[in-house]
Amino acid sequence: MTDTKRWMRLGAAVGVAALLGCAKGEQASQSADSTARNLTLAPTESTAAMKDVPTAGEKAPPPPPAKKAPAAPTSFTLRAGTAFSASAGDSITTRSAKAGDAFTATVSEDVKDATGHVVIPAGASLSGTIVHADPAPNPRASGHLELSVTSVTVRGRSYSLAATVESKDTVMQGRGVTAADAAKVGGGAAVGALAGKLLGKNAKGAIIGGVAGAAAGAAAASRSRDVDVVLPKGAVIHLRLTEALTVKAH
Repeated sequence: MTDTKRWMRLGAAVGVAALLGCAKGEQASQSADSTARNLTLAPTESTAAMKDVPTAGEKAPPPPPAKKAPAAPTSFTLRAGTAFSASAGDSITTRSAKAGDAFTATVSEDVKDATGHVVIPAGASLSGTIVHADPAPNPRASGHLELSVTSVTVRGRSYSLAATVESKDTVMQGRGVTAADAAKVGGGAAVGALAGKLLGKNAKGAIIGGVAGAAAGAAAASRSRDVDVVLPKGAVIHLRLTEALTVKAH
């Protein structure tokens, strides 16, 4: 082989090696540029976000405990001043009733507290006593029937009750003339008989005077007869609490 050919081959080999070196350099440069560009474009929070995901084998934190429902109330209270009504359990009359006698009544409607809870249900039983029971001395006067409530029974449990009876649906009922009513006029028949004897001066006059006196006495007794105050069975009694009342819920 001549020197010329040898040098030509050597030059070709050097050229190929140079070309290969340039290609590898370009590839390395492109790879470095791509890596730098990816690092530049990566979001700054990516690492932190990845920490939110538990790694394999790591337990997730337990959920927060559920909130407990508020406990149900154990009692309800009516404020002082609460008004309600009841109906008389039996007829009460000043003709037979006397102070100290007991009476009963039934609550007419549900009695609720300020939040709407029923404290005293309709049908609850009231107990009380008669304070005064005075008939009217005559039709032109008024009698006196005064009641006082003392307790109420709710779901089988009795509670002391402080309340005033503001009004009640009473009626006035006249009696027939009694001996007591006649005595109020001072024996009209005897006075009439005496007047007849003095005027007539004989037995006949005394009899006529006696009849006239009796008639006058009966008329006077009728005008002075007692009139009873009557609270019929089922009549409405209006009440108002003077002190707060607390009742168990169950």
